[in-house]
Amino acid sequence: MLEAKNVVKTFDGFRALDGVSMTVPQGAVYGLVGPNGAGKSTIIRHFTGIYRPDSGEITLDGQPVYENPAVKGRMAAIPDDWYFFPQASIREMARLYAGTHPFFSWDRYHKLREVFPLSEKQPLRRMSKVMQKQAAFWLTMSCMPEVLVLDEPVDGLDPVMRRQVWSLLLGDVADRGTTVLVSSHNLRELEDVCDHVGILNKGKVLLERSLSDLQDNTVKIQAAYAAAEEPALPPELEVLHRSAVGRVYTYIIRGKREDILHRMQALSPLLLEAIPLTLEEIFIYELGGADYAVREIIL
Repeated sequence: MLEAKNVVKTFDGFRALDGVSMTVPQGAVYGLVGPNGAGKSTIIRHFTGIYRPDSGEITLDGQPVYENPAVKGRMAAIPDDWYFFPQASIREMARLYAGTHPFFSWDRYHKLREVFPLSEKQPLRRMSKVMQKQAAFWLTMSCMPEVLVLDEPVDGLDPVMRRQVWSLLLGDVADRGTTVLVSSHNLRELEDVCDHVGILNKGKVLLERSLSDLQDNTVKIQAAYAAAEEPALPPELEVLHRSAVGRVYTYIIRGKREDILHRMQALSPLLLEAIPLTLEEIFIYELGGADYAVREIIL
């Protein structure tokens, strides 16, 4: 289990992380989302042991990550700005990874050659950004990590390669119990692969929950009524958003689906339907409650 406990980090008087506490369960795919400047890359650099917290702690199974080679040997990461030696080829970088990651598998490396259509001998500096991203996955997944930390991992990859990469990652989660922490702006994609979500804003964690719990606790309701005017909704309902197209009303309501539908039935609607919220919609409405710059949303 990867944990952050009350982590604070300040740069030149700016508090990038303000008491961040997160728990990434073992074997989970944890999606970390938030607007630009929320602190996502900063907390990821703490999880990978690059930054030392000003206060608080980062641990893996109770052991500190910072300056702990034994713990770092169980982890691998692909940062947004992946570094490689400019003159090195993939094969040469593989030798470096094999010397620094105790579980590096040459057998896995050779199998992944079939997935990534790259030349092992070509200098990485002569490859495109997309090819370098593929090389990063090839090398990192050959490390056979227990914990994999990814910052905008598939950004720039074509749809076919994105699907192949996610298939490999989820295969490792299913077969080896790999724990994956992934930061991304592509919420629709995260929704397909993540089982836990954390929303970060202004250096604080707004919420952290399993995706199923999030979707169970906030519901989109569509309703239509016989009367021309909309009736007053039950006051005990926590309505986050309301919109109307013609005589069909759409509400975003926080609460349990069954309870909300039961209370709405008292209005005798002609149409009443509950629709699960997408991760993108959850993100918008949770940040909307934090005065995020979201105003008119078309649902």
